[in-house]
Amino acid sequence: MRISENGIELIKRFEGCRLIAYKAVKTEEYYTIGYGHYGADVFKGMTISQLQAEEYLKKDLEKFENYVKNCVTTFSPTQNQFDALVSFAYNCGLASLMRLTKDRNARQVADHIPAYVYAGGQKLEGLVKRRNAE
Repeated sequence: MRISENGIELIKRFEGCRLIAYKAVKTEEYYTIGYGHYGADVFKGMTISQLQAEEYLKKDLEKFENYVKNCVTTFSPTQNQFDALVSFAYNCGLASLMRLTKDRNARQVADHIPAYVYAGGQKLEGLVKRRNAE
């Protein structure tokens, strides 16, 4: 299964696109660019084109699709569920995806996803909206 165009649009809507590298939190190790691409390959002052942002997203999505495929073992997700879980993993990471899905069925995952709305100990309205959309 692959993320659908609806799933990609969901991620784009909540990530936004920035063509100049930035740190969302000053203490982060790496910079972020494009639609949330984060890592050692992004550096201070780096700029990319819109096309490059799309390419980073496409490559990153393959990794997060595989995370979902490997972590969701107790149910077979529908396309919408798969899209939501890829979006969740893209935002929260592999460890959170593993905690969310471990030994849970689809209903239980849906019931627990709203808990992931905190960053730095604070509830963020943007994360509330994203979890509701997912």
